[in-house]
Amino acid sequence: MAKLPPAKFVTSAAKLEQCPHFGRPEYAIVGRSNVGKSSLLNALALQKTLAKTSRTPGRTQLINYFDFGPFLLADLPGYGYAAVSKAQQEHWRKELSRYLQHREALAGVVHLMDARHPLTANDREMRAFLLQHQLPLIVVLTKVDDVKQGELLRSVASVAEETGQDPLQFSSRTGKGRKELLSLLRGGAPEADEESDAGV
Repeated sequence: MAKLPPAKFVTSAAKLEQCPHFGRPEYAIVGRSNVGKSSLLNALALQKTLAKTSRTPGRTQLINYFDFGPFLLADLPGYGYAAVSKAQQEHWRKELSRYLQHREALAGVVHLMDARHPLTANDREMRAFLLQHQLPLIVVLTKVDDVKQGELLRSVASVAEETGQDPLQFSSRTGKGRKELLSLLRGGAPEADEESDAGV
């Protein structure tokens, strides 16, 4: 497998019409605020400051584009942060729906969940929302180094049982799961099993 070029931040967009056209596959990164999206991006790129991390959840309010060469990653605003107003949440939900429906370059979505407490109500709501748009999904458990092995195994099993997908285990601290996720992004996201989400 050819070595990836150094990843770089490209631009930010507030809505679909502002998203540039790159002529390459694009994957959206979604997850709860403070799930570790920026840390994951930095770990994938082997860079410490590619994506800005913040101790304050809910800071990302734009679609931030990162160029990884064969593909691009679009970091979307985190969800589930109470300090974000209802009006702002509804506005972004509408923009997200438009993006998911009409972004032709979108090849799939990487849905991040915190391994310490996956499948929150917000996670389930987002997954159902994504499945409505019939997009390929990659499920990733972040911060796996922050839980004991037994707890991690239970989290993996519960996510696999509910979603019908074996979640990829990722640690931005140790690099666990990095090569596997890059391989999936290069080769295309697996199709999500929509039937497994019945009743969610």
